[in-house]
Amino acid sequence: MVLSAQPRRRCSRPFHVLEEPAWPFRECDLLRRVFETVLQRCIREGLVGGEGFAVDASLIKADANRQKGIEGEKGLSPNATGRAVQEYLAVLDDAAFGAATQVTPKFISPADPAARWTGAHGGQAFFAYSTNYLVDVDNAVIVDVEATTAIRQAEVLAAKRMIERSMVRFDRYPARLIGDSAYGSAEMLGWLVNEHGIEPHVTVFDKSARQDGTFARDDFAYDHEHDIYLCPGGKTLATTGTLVNDNATMLYRASKYDCTGCALKARCCPNTPARKVPRSIHEGARDIARRIAKSWEGRSSRRLRKKVEMLFAHLKRILKLDRLRLRGPNGARDEFLLAATAQNLRKLAKLIPMPNTQPA
Repeated sequence: MVLSAQPRRRCSRPFHVLEEPAWPFRECDLLRRVFETVLQRCIREGLVGGEGFAVDASLIKADANRQKGIEGEKGLSPNATGRAVQEYLAVLDDAAFGAATQVTPKFISPADPAARWTGAHGGQAFFAYSTNYLVDVDNAVIVDVEATTAIRQAEVLAAKRMIERSMVRFDRYPARLIGDSAYGSAEMLGWLVNEHGIEPHVTVFDKSARQDGTFARDDFAYDHEHDIYLCPGGKTLATTGTLVNDNATMLYRASKYDCTGCALKARCCPNTPARKVPRSIHEGARDIARRIAKSWEGRSSRRLRKKVEMLFAHLKRILKLDRLRLRGPNGARDEFLLAATAQNLRKLAKLIPMPNTQPA
């Protein structure tokens, strides 16, 4: 080996090994681009029908020791530092994380404070994130994925974000959405029906049933034409149109005169002078969801919902993503995107036959 005798030229600029790149990794959203590139290929191959979507969420344990949690009322130490802590502070006002609920968690993890303390599985509570999937029901291709804190309000928000993103980026306007009662709130159903014209194949979240033997709201018949309720005794309940409960509910009241002499008062309003029935401003969308649930299409949709559950089972048992390796909301987002990309690649390889190669 011959070495040059000429002296080496010195670099005109200082040499920095860890110089900051022009496009930081997470700011360029590279993993989201990879996921959407694979999804676009699935669409071109005809694997995504776009007529029916299913949505669900699953808890994934965070990389946080449950035994080292601190009481939520005390909060983090002012001296707490680290990337996960900075990311936690950055998402305090994000409706998918810190702003999802005003309820203070029982415990906070100093290692990953954005992870939510949850006992939803019924066993020992643990710190977790939620991975949210929007799935096309034709071939169970994942249309979108979102990381949120492990709480229902955040999961509903993630469903809205994923549906709107699929509309904007891929021109997918589903005719129906399939989901469980976590997505069956009146506000969510109203959003689906009134804002986007999507059929809600969703179990209605309803707590109107009574345990004391008195008449429930379902025992009162609503007259759409006259905007009144009729009680089991045939009397009228009317409304003044005043909204209560954050302008989301109208109250329909019977007259005190009708209730006082009614033979059914002991079964209707034994402790109040007259009966009143609340009605959500989104009750029309709830009625549509109830009718769909009783139809053949609704029963079929409940079976299709299992396709999302099977993807979560594959995620945890085959891909072994039952516990995160990275910390912070960005770490959870990265791992969920990578896993969903892998699942779509597997689906693509399974359903699209390889071209026949002829030997030379």
